Amino acid sequence: MVCAVMLYAVGVLAKLTDHGMLAGLVFGGGIMLSTLAAWLSRGRDQEDPPDGDRPVDERPPPEPDGMPRIDWPAFEREFRRYEHGLRERSPA
Repeated sequence: MVCAVMLYAVGVLAKLTDHGMLAGLVFGGGIMLSTLAAWLSRGRDQEDPPDGDRPVDERPPPEPDGMPRIDWPAFEREFRRYEHGLRERSPA
């Protein structure tokens, strides 16, 4: 990004000295360089630890097959309560 900013500065200097073609080329190079820098830094969060340094979860899974159990009767009750609330609302 520092190089892109330097190219922008050179482009401004070239534009001020009436070298329009050179300014356009230098601005284009700066834009290409800054987009390349953005593309290379994509998907990388600076707070994430490097690969391989992630902590390992030592706890066993909640169920033998690793999947949590779902309380279907409670889900049905909550869904019916939600559905009943939607019916009581007036249309917009």
